[in-house]
Amino acid sequence: MTLTEIAEVVGARIVGPDGGDARPEEGELVVDAPVVTDSREVTPGALYVARVGETTDGHRFVPAARDAGAVASLTTRPVKGAVCLVVDDVQEAFVALSRHVVDTLAAPERGSEALVVVGITGSSGKTSTKDLLAHVLRGSGETVAPVGSLNSEVGVPLTVCRVTGATRFLVVEMGARGIGHIEYLTRIAPPRIAAVLNVGTAHVGEFGSRANIARAKSEIVAALPSAADGGVAVLTADDDAVRAMSALTPAEVVLVGRAADADLRAIDVRLDDAARPSFTVVAGTEQVPVVLPLHGVHHVANALTVLAVARACGVDLAEAAARLRDAVPESRWRMEVSTTPGGVTVVNDAYNANPDSAAAALEALVAMSAGRRTWAVLGAMLELGDESDAEHARTGALARDLGVHRVVAVGETARPVADGAAGGGTETTWVPDVDAAEELIRRDTRPGDVVLLKSSRDAGLRFLGDRVTGRTDTAPTEAPSC
Repeated sequence: MTLTEIAEVVGARIVGPDGGDARPEEGELVVDAPVVTDSREVTPGALYVARVGETTDGHRFVPAARDAGAVASLTTRPVKGAVCLVVDDVQEAFVALSRHVVDTLAAPERGSEALVVVGITGSSGKTSTKDLLAHVLRGSGETVAPVGSLNSEVGVPLTVCRVTGATRFLVVEMGARGIGHIEYLTRIAPPRIAAVLNVGTAHVGEFGSRANIARAKSEIVAALPSAADGGVAVLTADDDAVRAMSALTPAEVVLVGRAADADLRAIDVRLDDAARPSFTVVAGTEQVPVVLPLHGVHHVANALTVLAVARACGVDLAEAAARLRDAVPESRWRMEVSTTPGGVTVVNDAYNANPDSAAAALEALVAMSAGRRTWAVLGAMLELGDESDAEHARTGALARDLGVHRVVAVGETARPVADGAAGGGTETTWVPDVDAAEELIRRDTRPGDVVLLKSSRDAGLRFLGDRVTGRTDTAPTEAPSC
């Protein structure tokens, strides 16, 4: 798009490097690289969005963006030496640009070339499911999906503005930190197909109740077009709160899960000695084997959602299942399995945590141990409100009941984990911080041990995993949302 076209969409005034109105030739400059909010990610042809955050003002970095090749910057004031699209509200202009892109590329008159927008939400598993779905859909056409967990009012427009005229599928992860957040995201990128994975207790301290979390999640299916207009809602049949959303959407409903009435149902679920699941998916009279390369039985539910969405996108069920066989983890710190030089297996699942995802990780740890010693290094699960101590204690008790050999609670918030795990044959330890946990792991683990790291992002255990395994790569992240 030219700067003149963008200005018309977002209601901007184009300002030249001297602070006055841009010359006609500056209005004809073309943005043909991704839109970014981090000046360090600018590539030639980009548009830089100068957001004002809690700790810094993006306008400070407009010169750096210009030097890196940005065609222009979206700002609320002119910045000397740079071409700027000046607006009253950068966020609303960013949203308007994103919506224009979606409306243009998803227009019905584009026929078979129209962009298909898929929205995914859930209390846990959004990012893993998004990665699996993007892998499957890439076999049928150009697919754009979020990098890492870009699922907020900033992450969604960043993802949208990566699409091109050749993009066939746009997969959008949608998170929430309150009622109305997902509805806002659906106005940025209106989905034709949407999936709700589960309703758990993540961020219950902010939402107030699981019922409020369910209400927030239901906003994604309420925003779908009708079944007659191609709308499809993929809902987990095994979660009562998700199943109930069938009554809240005008779209066609596809139930997935292990329930007998699920439209796509998993039977004969098995785990190999590395806790990698396989199963048979049943869809009417069709039965197709599915083998997953990921660790943990919880990925069965994620895979069923992927298969249902892929079918709604026109992918044959057997073909979608075949593509799942060679999927690999694309986002960091989600059941990321590595082996240290000393022969210790480290399962780094510490990007985010809530009681449900912690339980799934602990079950996977035990399933993949094959008789080896197991460690559960558990940090804080944040935003659980008044139930925080009780939920941490329950997680510790679950680790003990599953037979985990050693439980290490890291940090003051996680101290109840050690209390809950006490008793039986489980050795329990509390340490004050990540440094103490690292010292303990390096000193007391031995070859063959399997060590799970699980915590909310801000507890820092994901970086402990990197330190122990020697990994140095990182990934774009946002604060986790439900």
